[in-house]
Amino acid sequence: MTENKKMLDPDPRVWDFETEYELGQDNVRPFGLDIHNPVFIVASVLIMAFVLLSLANQEAAASFFGWLRPWLTSTFDWFLVLSVDAITLFCLALIVLPVGKVRIGGKDATPDYSYAGWIAMMFAAGIGIGLLFFGVLEPVYYNFSEGGNARPLNIDITEPGNEYIGVVGTIHHWGLEGWAVYAAVGLSLAIFCYNLNLPLTLRSAFYPLLGERVWGFWGHLIDTLAVFATLFGLTTSLGLGAQQVAAGLNEVFGIAPSPTVTVLLIIGITLIALGSVLLGMDAGVKRLSEINMIMAVALFIFVIAVTGVSAAISRYFSVMVDYVTLLPALSNPFGREDTSFFHGWTTFYWAWWIAWSPFVGMFIARISKGRTVREFVICALVAPTVVCALWMSTFGGAAIDMLNAGGAEGVKATVIDSYAPEGALFGFLKELPLYSIVAPISLLLIVIFFVTSSDSGSLVIDTITAGGKMDAPVIQRVFWCTLEGLVAIALLLGGGLNALQGAAVSMGIPFTLVVLIMCYCLWLALRAEEKKL
Repeated sequence: MTENKKMLDPDPRVWDFETEYELGQDNVRPFGLDIHNPVFIVASVLIMAFVLLSLANQEAAASFFGWLRPWLTSTFDWFLVLSVDAITLFCLALIVLPVGKVRIGGKDATPDYSYAGWIAMMFAAGIGIGLLFFGVLEPVYYNFSEGGNARPLNIDITEPGNEYIGVVGTIHHWGLEGWAVYAAVGLSLAIFCYNLNLPLTLRSAFYPLLGERVWGFWGHLIDTLAVFATLFGLTTSLGLGAQQVAAGLNEVFGIAPSPTVTVLLIIGITLIALGSVLLGMDAGVKRLSEINMIMAVALFIFVIAVTGVSAAISRYFSVMVDYVTLLPALSNPFGREDTSFFHGWTTFYWAWWIAWSPFVGMFIARISKGRTVREFVICALVAPTVVCALWMSTFGGAAIDMLNAGGAEGVKATVIDSYAPEGALFGFLKELPLYSIVAPISLLLIVIFFVTSSDSGSLVIDTITAGGKMDAPVIQRVFWCTLEGLVAIALLLGGGLNALQGAAVSMGIPFTLVVLIMCYCLWLALRAEEKKL
């Protein structure tokens, strides 16, 4: 490795450098692989040991994860919420500050993808199956769960104007603050890779603080932690997706859900994801992402058409006003009385988003060369918030209207009477026309979201464990894609939903500190890049 660094300012917080970092010198290539040692070895061995232990001790794993998640979310709630608040304010500031004109890849860089393809891939990676799993479930649960502690800020839904407070709480979890975490990590990786010529891996973002030590122990530690965060954040979504597909198979084909069915689904969908991995970024991930978006838009148009366009528009603007008005209170971790909502949902979500951030951040960094900082943040932060809010208010709001009118028995049965969250979407779709057609299409959409999350995740983990190399051998992506499926199976069998969520939170909390430091390093890099314009 050779490296030339020239200080532009005596202030050590401002720097510029050119690098000729030769990635291959720190890599080993057994069996034709391109492995960044020791990240690949340490991460893969520990994860495989986790899988074996969880499968061999399923009851102990279930007990442990059942305790872990509530303890973490109640102990570190203030840290998670204040950290996400700070990251959000930082990203919003980048839109209006002069550094927003810095272009990823330099002033002459041009985008690799069209707006449509770029945004489709961002959405497919960043949202995954979340919209389909939680779009009906969350708003209804917040509004109608017993006791009121699961309702945002304990607001009384019997008061006029508060009938959609559950939708507001859902938008809070899927809106501005969650996407800000993705934007901060993605922009950091993009700037350090495309502007400062460092490998596309998490350690590169810490060069301003660690210097050449990023290529040693501290860099290995950061990348290994990123692999764990990505894998456990991703397998949470894969597990949820598998459970929802199982519920859909029961609705559409009468196949009763069971652990065996869920495991077979994870295996089958992982095999499909492997096919996408073998096709590569453009033929696999990009094409599936665009199919995802087309099908999701078609489903949305159908739902909004049959539930009432004018009602949906009115509801959307109403909940957006409430969201903006209540955002400061929802983002305050102190003195909260809505303990079930705050600890059971908000703090879990922030940890989950942060655990996902290496995956989504690296993926959107890889596809965002040629965009300005301002353009990147707006498209990765504001636009998804608007669209997610539109989806949640349409699906969740319509379900609330049906329940208030005495209908939606399927939703009532799966969310209110007995908590079976994977069936909420299909319970809602039963209330609409053409269910026999829409349900199978929705099931296929869930599967494709599942596949795109898996193949995108394996691409990202492979890049990290190959030291930032973006053209590592395909066999490595196959390995990580397979391991993702095994971890999802181990977690589902060793504790179900609690295990999935506990694993994500356990990685999200320590990685929060990593993201905060990344924001500081990003600011230093953007100041240096602005001086070049």
